[in-house]
Amino acid sequence: MRLLSCAFAAVLVTATAALPAVATAQTPPSAPTPRSPEEAALQARAEAFGKSMETMSTEMQAAAAQTDKAKAKADLDALQARYQPEVDAFAAEIQTFAAAQGAPADEVAAGIEEIKSIPAMVRAEIEAAATAPAAPQ
Repeated sequence: MRLLSCAFAAVLVTATAALPAVATAQTPPSAPTPRSPEEAALQARAEAFGKSMETMSTEMQAAAAQTDKAKAKADLDALQARYQPEVDAFAAEIQTFAAAQGAPADEVAAGIEEIKSIPAMVRAEIEAAATAPAAPQ
């Protein structure tokens, strides 16, 4: 299940629309070379963040698949709480970089809020998928 890939890519692109080099951080290895050391550092951070969010997604999928729904909810709560500080820190990095590049704050603000909502969004998608009726085959 690759719920996070599309959602994360969309959020990252939205958050960094004014920052072309960062917006391509989740693209394949053919991504353009960053123009500055700051862009290179942020691009590397975005790649690491993406991997961490993939791990979070996998962990949430496993938690949601438990038959004990009370334990599944508790585990999902714990996972969401564990990853939120990392998400908030990454959002702050994007915001700081955008401000340093002169990007208008109003253009970046919505994307920053979307980044901050990744754990809740992924959780909601996983919970919806876990409760959806199986498709007939």
